[in-house]
Amino acid sequence: MIDFLQELNVPQRQAVENTEGPVMVIAGAGSGKTRVLTYRIAYLLSKGVDPFHILSLTFTNKAAREMKERIAQLVGASKAKSLWMGTFHSIFAKILRIEADKLGFPSNFTIYDTDDSKRLIKTIIKEQQLDDKTYNVSYVLGRISNAKNNLISAIDYNEDAEVQSYDIQNRKPKLGLIYSLYQQRLRKASAMDFDDLLFNTNVLLRDFPDVLYKYQLKFRYILVDEYQDTNFSQYLIVRKLAANNENLCVVGDDAQSIYAFRGANIQNILNFKKDYPDNRVFKLEQNYRSTQNIVNAANSVILNNKDQIKKKVWTSNDQGEKINIVKTASENEEGMWVANNIFETKMNRQLANKDFAILYRTNAQSRSMEEALRKLNIPYRIYGGVSFYQRKEVKDLLAYFRIILNHNDEDAFLRVVNFPTRGIGKTSLDKLVVTANEKQQPLMAVASSPDTYQLEVGGAVKKRLQEFAMLIKSLSTQINSYNAFEMGKKVAAESGILRHYHQDDSPESANRKENIEEMLNGLKDFSEMPSDVEGESTMRTLDIFMQDIALMTDADLDKEDPADTDKVSLMTIHSAKGLEFPYIYLVGVEENLFPSQMTLSSRADLEEERRLFYVAVTRAMTHLTISYAETRFRYGQFTICEPSRFIDELAPEFVVNTATHQPRKKQGWTRESFAESRQGFAGTQQEQSNASPNEPSQDSMFVSVAAEELSSGLMVQHQRFGMGKVEAVEGTGENAKATVVFNNFGKKQLLLKFAKLKILS
Repeated sequence: MIDFLQELNVPQRQAVENTEGPVMVIAGAGSGKTRVLTYRIAYLLSKGVDPFHILSLTFTNKAAREMKERIAQLVGASKAKSLWMGTFHSIFAKILRIEADKLGFPSNFTIYDTDDSKRLIKTIIKEQQLDDKTYNVSYVLGRISNAKNNLISAIDYNEDAEVQSYDIQNRKPKLGLIYSLYQQRLRKASAMDFDDLLFNTNVLLRDFPDVLYKYQLKFRYILVDEYQDTNFSQYLIVRKLAANNENLCVVGDDAQSIYAFRGANIQNILNFKKDYPDNRVFKLEQNYRSTQNIVNAANSVILNNKDQIKKKVWTSNDQGEKINIVKTASENEEGMWVANNIFETKMNRQLANKDFAILYRTNAQSRSMEEALRKLNIPYRIYGGVSFYQRKEVKDLLAYFRIILNHNDEDAFLRVVNFPTRGIGKTSLDKLVVTANEKQQPLMAVASSPDTYQLEVGGAVKKRLQEFAMLIKSLSTQINSYNAFEMGKKVAAESGILRHYHQDDSPESANRKENIEEMLNGLKDFSEMPSDVEGESTMRTLDIFMQDIALMTDADLDKEDPADTDKVSLMTIHSAKGLEFPYIYLVGVEENLFPSQMTLSSRADLEEERRLFYVAVTRAMTHLTISYAETRFRYGQFTICEPSRFIDELAPEFVVNTATHQPRKKQGWTRESFAESRQGFAGTQQEQSNASPNEPSQDSMFVSVAAEELSSGLMVQHQRFGMGKVEAVEGTGENAKATVVFNNFGKKQLLLKFAKLKILS
């Protein structure tokens, strides 16, 4: 008997030991799915399965790394090292590099990240003289990405009458042209974007049966994590690879399928039984993370979804406190309440900032939370900000690495050919691009031999272009002579980047220099790590480092300073998936915000929003607070809000409602900061104070007034804001609003339904 199996509960152990044939593991929130995957692989290895025959697919490199480390502890590092384990993109990028020649690519093709793709699309839109507002870059890339994930090539896209009709109706008839040009430019640059890695793997397995058979024989046991998040392209790859012996184990939770906007198809997990009729299903239903109240409350909500695999998640943890439902008057008061509650709870219970997380539906909701936390000097960190590898100076150095490894990488070429400045101006670069396109040659080829390709620029510019090309080619010959750190240091020095930042004494330049040095530190750490990739040389060179960087997911890039981790976490619910915190504040839970107004037209979209709510609730370990505001500024408009339907769906025995928040003067809050935070909200609450002539009056003559009673230029007095002049009145009935310029508080927009006014003249 294998000792580590004793650590598993009965369903976990069954899922681990049943290794033959198709298996689906439905893993409820906090039920130990990662442990099951890890132990299943360790069990296979302990039974004598060759590690080279196991393929394990995850959605983050971090997850794969942690699993491999744990497997090494269980069965030994030598076996764990030879596993094919990683993200879909990293595994299939590795296969594509091995088989690249079959698809007409060099093995050192560049992988474009989202920023690279957007920059290329922006260039194409400009070259085609299209309106960049109509052809929004993010929309265009999203449309192309969606097409690729559904295995629709640029040729198919342009030949599909229905697709073309859709684009014409949306006033974007040139989308197909942009897609075609984008693919042509990628091919010319010997590059693939993230979606191409999966698209081209499907092409490879479809068009080369011998290659498919080769990998079917190789991967005799396939495991897929987060199966509910797979898209059509990933689904097909897995089906093809597993078709030979069907030793396929998928792990996931349909109740946590929240990435439809990225192409994830929940039907992949819902239809597993149809795809594999002889499958076995194991349900992990014991939650080890949360209290009974939180688990039961989450169950009560998700029961409302029709499309689901039935399960009953339970826990033997403590009953715990009930979920706190908090109503506040405005979004700013919501922020105040949350910040105050974190402050008080932390002090009273001797907790750390990192024990708390604030979750929201959209990034825009962070503003009021940030302002309130700053006023109480509570340190916080926003997930999903600009990652280290997206900073300009880091991208510049990475661009040098890219062009050294792949001379055809035009995006990298244009980024660094005149950085640091070499006296190669924009006009000269435009001529270089035109000439390269006319001659159908890479930019590097034209820069190396400007006279051969009749480049019409001055002699000095020709010389500088040739010197740049010579520098790049010289460095590229040394790639295999140095490890990644030594080579990176050499590139940073010889390119002039280090000298450029050392010569500038500005604080901004000093910060950029520190980031370059941190990048080199990262290269040093990478170079000193033992190789964990099959067939990789003992020396970890720059090309291997660049493969790792290109394939990092958002979760991998979103790093934090290990010396500065005690901060409150702020993030969208999507970013929180897979994380857990003792104290969760789920804010802005209002109808039309969460669920989003855009999801109310179909049951499928609404059910995805409910799954997102389920994910948010199940991030909490011991305490969960759900808050909503009665009023909120959205898209510049003052709106009345009502609590989300999801709050109503929480079983009442698991929640407690807190009365409307009354602002308090404590912990640094002043009358002025409170008034500023109101941002125009004219609610019914009254603030008790000893009124002075300069403060709002508590006169009982204040009443709600109708729109027809007000006109531009009329003087009024407000309970909170004092004296002011009406600037404009708009709307009718319950939607009537007045814009008033107050003497002490400036311009405010008041909803007359709630505002209490006294007309003066």
